[in-house]
Amino acid sequence: MSINKFNAERYHDPTAYEALSTIEQEEREQRTFRPIVFICSPFAGDIENNVKAARRYCRFAVETGFIPFAPHLLFPQFLDDTDPKERELGLFFGIALMSKCAEVWVFGETVSVGMAKEIEKAEKRGMRIRWFNSKYEEVKQYE
Repeated sequence: MSINKFNAERYHDPTAYEALSTIEQEEREQRTFRPIVFICSPFAGDIENNVKAARRYCRFAVETGFIPFAPHLLFPQFLDDTDPKERELGLFFGIALMSKCAEVWVFGETVSVGMAKEIEKAEKRGMRIRWFNSKYEEVKQYE
């Protein structure tokens, strides 16, 4: 522990020690616990810009105290998104891992076909879904 049991005059001060130790423990717990959030944003189409946007959305999640999981940044590294079977496999993998996430965060102003499948599954599971525009502002569900 970095908290001293003695005060400045070198007298034993258990009350201050316990209070400061409790505060330090709470701060340590806040630094270590980060819920995982599923990042749902477009991939197909303008892949280059969609990947850049997904990276920004992940960074936003990190900066707000969460662990982002963006399957559309991970699985295209070894699955071919242009192959319909491999694309479906990637969607399946992402949805399977979605159950490990605390929330689903939907980004952007458009819901793609793949995103719609992910959102539908999250709704069936009763997961909390949060909607954000491309400027990271939380909004109500898109129409």
